[in-house]
Amino acid sequence: MSPTTSDTSRSYHSSLPWRAVRLLSEAVDRRWGWYRLWTPLGLGVLVGLRDTLRRENLYDPSTEIGTLPQQPMPAPQPEDTTARSVDGAYNDLDQPRMGMAGARFGRNIPLDHARRPSRDEVLYPSPREISRALMTRVDDRMIEAPGVNALVAAWLQFMIRDWFSHGPSAKDNPWEITLEPGDPWPRPTVTVMRVMDDPTRPPDAPASPPTTINTCSHWWDASQIYGTTRDYQRAVRTGVDGKLRVQPDGSLPVPRGEGGPTQEPGFWLGLVMLQTVFTLEHNAVCDMLRGAYPSWDDEELFQRARLVIAALVAKIHTVEWTPSVISHPTTKVAMRANWFGLAGERVHRVFGRLSPSEVVSGIPGSEVNDYGVPYALTEEFTAVYRMHPLMPDFFDLRSVDDDRSMRDEPFSLRELSGDGAMNVASKTSMVDLLYSFGTQHPGVVTLHNFPRFLQEFVRPDNGELMDLAATDILRHRELGVPRYCEFRSLLHLPVPRTFDELTDDAAAAREMERIYGGDIGKVDLMVGLFAERRPEGFAFSDTAFRIFVLMASRRLNSDRFFTTDFTPEVYTPEGLRWLADNDMASVLLRHYPALRPAMRGVGNAFESWHRAGA
Repeated sequence: MSPTTSDTSRSYHSSLPWRAVRLLSEAVDRRWGWYRLWTPLGLGVLVGLRDTLRRENLYDPSTEIGTLPQQPMPAPQPEDTTARSVDGAYNDLDQPRMGMAGARFGRNIPLDHARRPSRDEVLYPSPREISRALMTRVDDRMIEAPGVNALVAAWLQFMIRDWFSHGPSAKDNPWEITLEPGDPWPRPTVTVMRVMDDPTRPPDAPASPPTTINTCSHWWDASQIYGTTRDYQRAVRTGVDGKLRVQPDGSLPVPRGEGGPTQEPGFWLGLVMLQTVFTLEHNAVCDMLRGAYPSWDDEELFQRARLVIAALVAKIHTVEWTPSVISHPTTKVAMRANWFGLAGERVHRVFGRLSPSEVVSGIPGSEVNDYGVPYALTEEFTAVYRMHPLMPDFFDLRSVDDDRSMRDEPFSLRELSGDGAMNVASKTSMVDLLYSFGTQHPGVVTLHNFPRFLQEFVRPDNGELMDLAATDILRHRELGVPRYCEFRSLLHLPVPRTFDELTDDAAAAREMERIYGGDIGKVDLMVGLFAERRPEGFAFSDTAFRIFVLMASRRLNSDRFFTTDFTPEVYTPEGLRWLADNDMASVLLRHYPALRPAMRGVGNAFESWHRAGA
């Protein structure tokens, strides 16, 4: 249902004082910007802005195009009430399909603005020319994000592989991007496969808005560890004590060769590292639970441990990863308040929830709330999370003992991808890999900072050559995500009138003006996100942050395992204590205590670590 027809009793605030808060917040934000205000005032403005976004920026495409009839889901079984399902079904027991793998993406923009584009709108201006002129790193020099470490980039991709995938591409009629004179691309055109049509769309449905299916679970359920099929779960489980498979040397038994995970696009060393860390953490939780409940069988231990790990991953992303990459005083408080409330962690640990209000006591343990719109991740959320510039092109792998480099020249991202990731992981200790990532910087999400390797990426599964920067731009257009200026307007933000108003980079402004024929309204979303001025401490744009203001809390609010079922009865008292007592640093140090000197005094594991001997 649309926000205008939904039951507002379980959505945003509708009282007169809250309407005043929304209007005042938007006015103050437009005039000064929330990030220029004293922190308490900035927090108040963000609360008002989030309420506006909940009211006006949640849409279900089914209201426009409908859905093909589906077989009714079986009634939930007793285990569905206390355990996350394999594929995300039954999170909402009344709407069991909501958010499961295979459910349709939602939207954050009015559906009449998410229209299906024409061929020319998809292909012009050329996404390939934009990639070369505005995205490429100059002389292979990465613009670094100071204060944070490269685990930031690894973590983001670890998350995204769990959050959204549009599945296999359509096999017929690909997009063909013509080349500009002098383009060194080795083929006549840049070929981009089309997104697969939505199989749930009725044949007589209107063409717009374009809709697609998320092959992942929409819930924050750590399916990048546990999978979304029973076959995958059987493959990674030992069948004993709830544990996952780990080899005697502490590494994962990753199948290699055709059809294995190393042949999937996006597989690289950072994923191997974090998959290993959280597999070990799952097994540690199983040991803890088995000690507390010796009569539990393998299935009970596995399911309870999965609940704890999924919540721990969500907590780390909310209170550690996000504040590290948007390290502004106001957002640091705001993101922690999503989890602990403005009362703070210390009060939360001593007294528990002081109030049913998420603002006072945080979202976990509050009432489930979908704001009157069936929960789903959105195409706009997918779009603003295209943050490839975080990724370095080169990694200097070094020893935790003495900071000595493993070889004279750094490893390229190409060498750390696909089968190369497993080659390096098999020859390098995990503690050295984590130390290396923890002591170097990621990139800033800005123009002229896209990894060269990803602009000439060879898919390991089929050998196709891809320019991911061009592909990202084309995907936004193909999926009906608005261009930058329209996108800002729909998020209640002021729109730049000139290219110089958009960016501080005068040369980039002139290049954008040339490419877009002087029409700032045509600037692509990704280009604008990368070009705009960033608030203090931000590694990405304020415009992208508006989607996170809405969706980061919605992913917690809508999930009963983070709200009404975030209880000792479901998680166990010991599981909730594990969640309260642990963060990314404690997880790393539990399994790799040799990292302690490098992490000494580091308040957030995603901030820069100390180099050995420094």
